[in-house]
Amino acid sequence: MTDVIQLLPDSVANQIAAGEVIQRPASVIKELVENAVDAGATTINVLVVDAGRTSIQVIDDGCGMSETDARLAFERHATSKIRQAADLFSLQTMGFRGEALPSIAAVAQVELRTRRASDEVGTCLQISGSRVESQEPCSCAVGSRFTVSNIFFNVPARRKFLKSNATELNNILTAFERIVLVYPEISFTLHSNGQELMNLRAGSLRQRITDVYGRRYGQDLLPVSVETAICKITGFVGKPESARKKGAHEYFFVNGRFMKHPYFHKAVQQAYDRLIQIGTHVPYFIYFDVSPADIDVNIHPTKTEIKFENEQAIWQILAAAVKDAIGQFCEIPQIDFDTEGKPDIPVFNPSETSNVAAPVSHANPQYNPFRQKPSQDWQKLYEALPKETKPAEVPLFDEPPVMEEHLTPQSQSVISDMAPTHYQYKGRYIMTAVKSGLMIIDQHRADIRVRYERYLHQLAEAPAESQRLLFPEVLELSPAEAALVTDLLPALTNLGFELTPLGPASYAVNGIPAGLEGLRPSRLLQELLASPPATVNRDVLSANTQLALSLARHAAIPYGQLLTNDEMDVLVNDLFACENVNYTPDGKNILSILPQRDIEHIIE
Repeated sequence: MTDVIQLLPDSVANQIAAGEVIQRPASVIKELVENAVDAGATTINVLVVDAGRTSIQVIDDGCGMSETDARLAFERHATSKIRQAADLFSLQTMGFRGEALPSIAAVAQVELRTRRASDEVGTCLQISGSRVESQEPCSCAVGSRFTVSNIFFNVPARRKFLKSNATELNNILTAFERIVLVYPEISFTLHSNGQELMNLRAGSLRQRITDVYGRRYGQDLLPVSVETAICKITGFVGKPESARKKGAHEYFFVNGRFMKHPYFHKAVQQAYDRLIQIGTHVPYFIYFDVSPADIDVNIHPTKTEIKFENEQAIWQILAAAVKDAIGQFCEIPQIDFDTEGKPDIPVFNPSETSNVAAPVSHANPQYNPFRQKPSQDWQKLYEALPKETKPAEVPLFDEPPVMEEHLTPQSQSVISDMAPTHYQYKGRYIMTAVKSGLMIIDQHRADIRVRYERYLHQLAEAPAESQRLLFPEVLELSPAEAALVTDLLPALTNLGFELTPLGPASYAVNGIPAGLEGLRPSRLLQELLASPPATVNRDVLSANTQLALSLARHAAIPYGQLLTNDEMDVLVNDLFACENVNYTPDGKNILSILPQRDIEHIIE
């Protein structure tokens, strides 16, 4: 019987490793930029074409490599970062496994040009699918230039499942931001299809955050700083008024490495308890300096999961540090004692106003708003009025007009049996009597359904009406948001937004859709971009559908808003004119009917 177990070829083993290390073009950029940082680079330039599908270039001015090191760097588990297993507990570099370069070379065509400062000429190495094509001397600058072309050219299944260029570019920007926020002393640039998306000069951490996310973030940041024997925590957290439901930038870094840690995230959120609305989040950029021996980063190939030895103690230190930063933030204005040129405010003197009578309110004790007919006293007064001064008589319970041609047969029956008056319960539910019992409608969800179908119709038909702003607002965006606005600009125009570009990442908001008065346009657009349609599976929801749903959620009547009977009546009638009365676009219940027999059973 022949043996069945055999060693896999290096090319196959590299493709298996690449399945975990290289998931998309953003993974290539992450690995190459981290290697450039470890090489001591002070300037790193990243250039992508077609969101990394066609080409990715990473250029740095680091230490470079010799001819032998350049060839050996593409072998599996070849690294200059560690020498023995004990070095895993004293890591000072971003990489250490020696899997990134061979994984990239296994699924793409790679060209490396590199030179050390002590060498007169550099070396040019070309690899395709783990096979060395050529290696020869070349003329190049000190440092390294990696060119990765045709990613996943030999793995068609992986290339087929790449998302749209907008989605992949957004992933690249996310990975790029996680690195540039750790190294403000390094200059970075990012170009996409020849267009500059980021140009970050070396500076302070606050300046780096401002350069990446805009000036509005610099105004809403509170410094955090605490140093103990266990760890050192520095960074910034947002002010309570900077909280938002989506799109809040939340970052943890430990020893210069980005990480995800839900347990520490809970510590930050708990510090804002009762200061922000439930369901909202504040931005934060928090950096941990911990002894490498007290953490384990060798858990997952992406290195975003890190285990701490003193996790509970660090949690308490973090919560106390954030609370202290919030406590130092005070908005109470200082007392101004300079009264020169100010108007005199008269002092209250009780002796001079003793003859002033207290205000008296007049009320009719017989008035009952639930009484169907006016009281006899008011009826007599009404009949005593001259005929020409009497107001026009209006039936007390006159049915409001309903556009019955837009209603389904089931909706028509409900509308015809509905009471003309409604009751609002705790600013959340609209309650009205129908033939079969008591109908309860969620006012927020009902308005979402109404607005969703209205916006969807506007996107499919002619542009909607736009309400011009008296004073246009300036919308400052991050590079990721600016790239998304470019793709969504036609759809936003159809909805009624009027945007004028002012620069690479800023727009002037000149108009908003009619009916959105009272909402802050810049904040509304930022929240819309926090859940972009490009990230949604296009087989489930189209871009127009997701955009209409996002705008409907933000513009709908909020919970707690008091409505008049006429406003409730219009909302109910608009709801029953929709295609789907029972559910919101994302499948949540809008209304429920409590049967008459259940009500009688409760009363018994």
